Amino acid sequence: MSPEIVTILALVAIFAIATFLPINMGALAFVAAFLVGTLSVGLTTDDILAGFPAELVVTLIGVTYLFAIAQNNGTVDLLVRGAVRLVGGHVAAIPWIMFAVTALLTAIGALSPAAVAIVAPIALGFAARYGINPLLMGMMVIHGAQGGGFSPISVYGVTVNTIVDDEGLAGSPIAVFLGSLFFNLAIALVLFVVLGGRRLVGRKVGAAAPAAAEHADATVVRGHGAPPGPAVGGGDGVDGVTEPERPQGVTFDQVLTLVGLAAVAVLALVFDLDIGFVSITVATVLALFAAARHKGAVSQISWSTVLLIAGVLTFVFVLQEAGTIDLVGDAVIGLGVPLLIALLLAYIGGVVSAFASSTAIIGVAILLAVPFLQSGAISAVGVVVALSVASTIVDVSPFSTNGALVLANAQDVDKDRFYKQILAYAAIVVAVGPLLSWLVFVVPGWL
Repeated sequence: MSPEIVTILALVAIFAIATFLPINMGALAFVAAFLVGTLSVGLTTDDILAGFPAELVVTLIGVTYLFAIAQNNGTVDLLVRGAVRLVGGHVAAIPWIMFAVTALLTAIGALSPAAVAIVAPIALGFAARYGINPLLMGMMVIHGAQGGGFSPISVYGVTVNTIVDDEGLAGSPIAVFLGSLFFNLAIALVLFVVLGGRRLVGRKVGAAAPAAAEHADATVVRGHGAPPGPAVGGGDGVDGVTEPERPQGVTFDQVLTLVGLAAVAVLALVFDLDIGFVSITVATVLALFAAARHKGAVSQISWSTVLLIAGVLTFVFVLQEAGTIDLVGDAVIGLGVPLLIALLLAYIGGVVSAFASSTAIIGVAILLAVPFLQSGAISAVGVVVALSVASTIVDVSPFSTNGALVLANAQDVDKDRFYKQILAYAAIVVAVGPLLSWLVFVVPGWL
């Protein structure tokens, strides 16, 4: 059997096993890289390690370490409280505030599931208290997280832009970021109209759904099997929700952290310094001011995500060395219709990502597109944006971490019925999302 076929079978096995068993896909990918690389492709371990994405790993460690400190010292809580005060008593604004908060968190470096885990309990608490459709609120949180998830200093953004640069493709980090942001914003607007947002217009926080609020105060509990959400604020709201009229002071640590986050953005975006090293430097400086408080922050680094991305990209390097990427690329190009190729890849990314890791799928989908993008037959920027969007908007699926977090944190709802609602919405997104991303980002460039 040829090395190309062996690597393809190994890739299918990796995704299949990780989908049905609770095993980190990155660990499986490292095993496959070692076994397939040495036994089938003829690589040495030194050759395989040459494909280890060291720069990206440093970035992941740096940004998640910094975000862990920001969460521990209450800076994230401060951002949430400040955003909620902007509501000004208007219930209709609450879903949009939650969209904006999660977008901001992922844009400054938080992993999408981390941002959703922080904001979802708060948002769904507001939904129960003020009579807001929980499906609307939950999906606004997820689409907010995905909307901000491709900023140039975010995990998704760094992953995509690194691959584009390494492959010598024409890239535009700002186009990827804004494309995802406005696409998710458009979806959020449709959801707001369809799922009852218009009925919220004119309501005030103090008078919204009083019966529902009383019932929520008496009976709302976190859903069975829900992960313990982070403590947010210090008020007496539902499930730890801080009421907007309860202002709290800003600590010296929080001011330093806000300055640090701004410094990271300026140094990385304006001065083009490595985001990973800058983030670790700022995080370490912040830790020096409160070493005892932040001694556990290192354990909060998303090591599972680091393992996932490092393993998958190392195996992708083996795929490249085996000639698999070129083989698949030539087969795809053989279809002869660049628009059809881009649409097919968008659906592959969307469907697989609904059940597996979006971060891993993005990398694979873009790499599969490299051969025909290098031919110049179609806009590389448009295809990269479309694949990025198609591979992440499906994270509303209850089988993904984000969708599961929303389901688990829903309050005062029939969980079975809510699960079916999320599943139905996810099915619509999987069916229509890749097509829309293709129409919006690829077709105009072709025309």
